Amino acid sequence: MRAECREASTLLHPDPAHVLSFDREGRLYTFYDDGVLYKRALDSSLHWRRRENDGPRERGVLAEKEARAVYEKVQSFVNRGVEELEPECARRLAAEVLPWTPERIMAEKQRFDAVYRPIAILPPDQYFSIVVQATEGCTWNKCTFCSFYQGRPFHAKNADELRRHALAVREFLGRQLLLRKGVFLGDGNALALSRSRLLPIFEAVREVFPNRAIYSFVDLYSGERHDPADWNELRRLGLRRVYVGMETGLDELLAFLNKPGSAAELTEFVRELKAAAVSVGLIVMVGVGGREYAARHAAATIDALAQMPLDERDLVYLSPFIEHPASQYARDRLEAGLTPMSGEEVEAELQRLALQIRALGTRAARYDIREFIY
Repeated sequence: MRAECREASTLLHPDPAHVLSFDREGRLYTFYDDGVLYKRALDSSLHWRRRENDGPRERGVLAEKEARAVYEKVQSFVNRGVEELEPECARRLAAEVLPWTPERIMAEKQRFDAVYRPIAILPPDQYFSIVVQATEGCTWNKCTFCSFYQGRPFHAKNADELRRHALAVREFLGRQLLLRKGVFLGDGNALALSRSRLLPIFEAVREVFPNRAIYSFVDLYSGERHDPADWNELRRLGLRRVYVGMETGLDELLAFLNKPGSAAELTEFVRELKAAAVSVGLIVMVGVGGREYAARHAAATIDALAQMPLDERDLVYLSPFIEHPASQYARDRLEAGLTPMSGEEVEAELQRLALQIRALGTRAARYDIREFIY
């Protein structure tokens, strides 16, 4: 039995087949259990992932009864650690981790629900940020493929509401703040708020979470369009990267998805952000439009990206397209006679696009929405 008592976390190594990590509040963070990796979300749902041999990666979320059994197994390892480790780490385990019984850790859902509304999605590099929900829902919410915000009207907090929410987030996270460096301003389109509403929100975030970089989504096609001076001011207040659902560089396909705008508009928007020294994260859906659109989607997307002043600070996410059977997209695809790409075809296309994007001097990374966790 070994342990690592770090400033921001506690790691427990019972044997080569098991590794556990805990935040400084003592709450489970991850648990590697002989080939299966469990990750606890802040609402104490337990997400699992595994890959056997060279097969596809499997993933899911445990039912409550199954999650309880895993938490009981975790507690048994902690009990062993308290008994077997040298005094310093044993004391930390006893003081911080041992009090988190399966009942108490599962009750974190109630605390989470008192602080947050459902968090639909984040960019992968923001899974470890502090989410502050300046808004709920999405200003557009009409893209045919998207189900993240269905049934949720758009709502924006004022500065006082935001400050109270941010303080509640800070209290809920506690010493887990040591693990979370930046602030992600949610939800789907927070930066679409007007300048007069955004500036007090940024000031409140800086007050509650000082000296932390700020990140957020924006949809340039809806909400308030900011001028270059606004982006410079937000950069001064901590904004470091803006994430945009580019989806595709093919205007025809954008229209099919009921997403307004064009590749030319996005290119100009990226230029404005880069002129203000704000980096960008562009999200491209691989496989959307099916086989019939695949070649034109890929060519137009690479061409659009090549027109943008991207550099090594920016990031292009390639997201395997997941079709929701009940979505408007699924109905439109059937009516248009489009053929879905197979999983193997999507993966091959993703790898090909990644190589082309990297050749442009920009980072490319995979973004699987099925692995989202906060």
